[in-house]
Amino acid sequence: MAAPGRRGAALLRTLLGVWQRGPDAAREWVARLPSPLGCPQRCVSCATGPAFSGPLLASASRPSGQNSALDCFLGLSQPDSSLTCRAPAVSIRKDEQDLLLVHRPNMPENPRVLRVVLLGAPNAGKSTLSNQLLGRKVFPVSKKVHTTRSQALGVITEKEAQVILLDTPGLISPAKQKRHNLELSLLEDPWKSMESADLVVVLVDVSDKWTRKQLSPQLLRCLTQFSQVPSILVMNKVDCLKHKSVLLELTAALTEGVVNGKKLKRKQAFRSQPGIHAPSSAAKSPNTQSVGNPQRTGWPHFQEIFMLSALSPEDVRTLKQYLLAQARPGPWEFHSGVLTSQTPEEICTNIIREKLLEYLPQEVPYSVQQKTVMWDEGPNGELVIEQKLLVPKESHVRILIGPKGHLISQIAQEVGRNLMDIFLCEVRLHLAVKLLK
Repeated sequence: MAAPGRRGAALLRTLLGVWQRGPDAAREWVARLPSPLGCPQRCVSCATGPAFSGPLLASASRPSGQNSALDCFLGLSQPDSSLTCRAPAVSIRKDEQDLLLVHRPNMPENPRVLRVVLLGAPNAGKSTLSNQLLGRKVFPVSKKVHTTRSQALGVITEKEAQVILLDTPGLISPAKQKRHNLELSLLEDPWKSMESADLVVVLVDVSDKWTRKQLSPQLLRCLTQFSQVPSILVMNKVDCLKHKSVLLELTAALTEGVVNGKKLKRKQAFRSQPGIHAPSSAAKSPNTQSVGNPQRTGWPHFQEIFMLSALSPEDVRTLKQYLLAQARPGPWEFHSGVLTSQTPEEICTNIIREKLLEYLPQEVPYSVQQKTVMWDEGPNGELVIEQKLLVPKESHVRILIGPKGHLISQIAQEVGRNLMDIFLCEVRLHLAVKLLK
């Protein structure tokens, strides 16, 4: 058993780490502390007031200021009545996560549910948008293509509505999958997801001048095969456009000038602002092309259009409220404490892979094999992780380690901070680079 001094030092390090991440993280961390009855509170879906009661001190007398994370831990902050439901943390134990996934949903009297599939080209921003919608980063994100290798599931639960997000790999052609020897999941998962979808979100990167003017043949083929599933268009990365007037041209091209079965007025499309969906009330379109038109470059059956930046919480909030409003009467699929179907180890491996893609040049990160050799709780409740990164070439070992070990150390630190936000506990991560024999 650890000495009281060691436990106190570990608690202080964790507290300082949480403090640096802000008041919201602190409220969630405090809520997960063991209750007086000894029952751990690992799954918290809503932020609450301070965990302890105590005298209020003048904010000027404390360097942290009023309502700081440290105040919240000490019980010195005023309850914030404006707090809304927060995303639940993910358990660090696989058995706990598995048990929660099969746990009977704690549904309200009038539950509503919606299964949403996100489709788009590789690197369109699907995982970034999913993370923002969920309120916690659980899906890997990088500027390189094929960061998402298989279907991942996330759950949004607010009041009586539950929205299930299926973040799919970017749609690719069979020829590309075969040419680059990519996993079959990149080819098959988007199509499998459509079979159970209630709504399709088609994401287009409007900052990409080469692809933004038309939907890919694979995406159009998917929409055509599942034309009975309602769909909406999300034009992402609008903050990267120097001239917003280009949105008018793109909207017309991607929708063929038709939204919700009605002809879109040019003035309406031009006035649409980021984060606000374009109005669809207009005159009926006299000539809507047939669904199976092989020459099509856009889709005239979108119900709504959203123009946003997936990095902007305010922009994404508008889309999130729309999705919650579209939920249909029906039983929930998951307990409100579920945030993702991924195991803790999968989340960790994906976040490490994200950093490898971000920092390593060209094709190097795609050749790295990851092997988790330790996943355990330390004596003070911290998560201890050791993962081996196996690379095929000696030159890759030197690249990954970096001068004086700075690169691998930076990757470990950044991954550790991400995991602390996901699991809401202290994380000690060790990465070892080995030559694949």
